[in-house]
Amino acid sequence: MLSLGWGFGNGWRAEIEGNYRTDEVDRLSLNGARVGSSGYYDKYGAMANLLFDFDLSNFGIAPSTYQPYVGFGGGYVWNEIRKARFATGGSSYRIEDTDPQFAYQAILGSAFGLGNLAPGLSVTAEYRFLGTLDPKFTINRTSGPAVPGVPGSFEPTNYNHSVLLGLRYAFNPPPVATVPAPAPVATPELARTYLVFFDWDRADLTDRARQIIADAAGAARRVQTTRIEVAGHADRSGTPQYNQRLSQRRADVVANELVKQGVAKDEITVTAFGETKPLVPTADGVREPQNRRVEIVLR
Repeated sequence: MLSLGWGFGNGWRAEIEGNYRTDEVDRLSLNGARVGSSGYYDKYGAMANLLFDFDLSNFGIAPSTYQPYVGFGGGYVWNEIRKARFATGGSSYRIEDTDPQFAYQAILGSAFGLGNLAPGLSVTAEYRFLGTLDPKFTINRTSGPAVPGVPGSFEPTNYNHSVLLGLRYAFNPPPVATVPAPAPVATPELARTYLVFFDWDRADLTDRARQIIADAAGAARRVQTTRIEVAGHADRSGTPQYNQRLSQRRADVVANELVKQGVAKDEITVTAFGETKPLVPTADGVREPQNRRVEIVLR
């Protein structure tokens, strides 16, 4: 199967899918008696699916780590039996026919993120039920006299159960490098606000982030500040509850680094705003690098 889709940022995804299934014919029976065992039963079609991703961030599980989903779809499937032959009563018969039919399917799956290896890449495990309207295939006599009891057509089972493993890639903007703060000038005490940026769904500090925090700590000592405000923020790619906790973790890690740089802990006020105060306004679900930040304000 191969599919291409669009995520709407609220848990829903829509996709178009091309699929192909093939099975060997293990047994051809007539009136309970085995008369043949050759041929292939192929199904290939096009489907439109609607899926919903469950957000488990309230349970401490990030969507980029694990995300179950369900879905359903509809479309068209071409059913084909080829090279199926059987013999009975001294005559030979062949089934080699195609019958396209409307199809429907149900999907139950889970995605396991591989963000540490390749951001945006997930391994998926799915169960799919595929059904079609009743297909009918013509039975042709190829040799011998007509045999009573051999019908003129064949109607096989019109549903399929599949368990699938796959890969899914989310085409999101790649992480943007940390935006540096303005370089120190002759009067660094005029720079009273410092911005520390983070990668998507992360709360760890890069080397550049530690340098910015060290600059802020040095400026705090030079200008004799009375209060240092540390405010955490997140973009809108997760739920509000998850983003609130993520912004708190980011603010806490910056505050702890300031203490390591010699700033007194009682001089620091830590707040977390989640996704409520974006630097760049976006729609819900959009990954905006400039909104994944902590602001250090010297008062």
